[in-house]
Amino acid sequence: MANDVSNHFKYKLAIGDVAFDTDSFKIILMNNTFTFNRDTHATYANVSASELATANGYTVNTKMLAGVAISEDDTDDRAEVTWSNISWTASGGSIGPSNGAIIFDDTTIDDTVVGYIDFGSAQTATDGGNFNIISIAFYIA
Repeated sequence: MANDVSNHFKYKLAIGDVAFDTDSFKIILMNNTFTFNRDTHATYANVSASELATANGYTVNTKMLAGVAISEDDTDDRAEVTWSNISWTASGGSIGPSNGAIIFDDTTIDDTVVGYIDFGSAQTATDGGNFNIISIAFYIA
């Protein structure tokens, strides 16, 4: 599965409930059996049972995205939203395996899921290593 956006997010964006420049966004790691569904994974409550458990340097529902930048790309005909890279350091054991991450808007009343980042394969950070997600970007075309 490729990266995907929730339909609920599209609705919330259309009615003005999401503001990338002022809202707070979180990112969570999903367990290795999770499969994103754009129709049913609308809110954090819909996906929280599949988030990695708190252990070994990972804590559920705590990683805030920072460094938001919003730009207009007239070459590719889209708006681009990017955030700074993030990292979890494995301590006392491994973090993962995780096959992807969910970004959600922590400011909306229902914690709207923006979408899913598919890692392409299960990723694990071994004890002492870092679980990094780089080049976090969202495009509105």
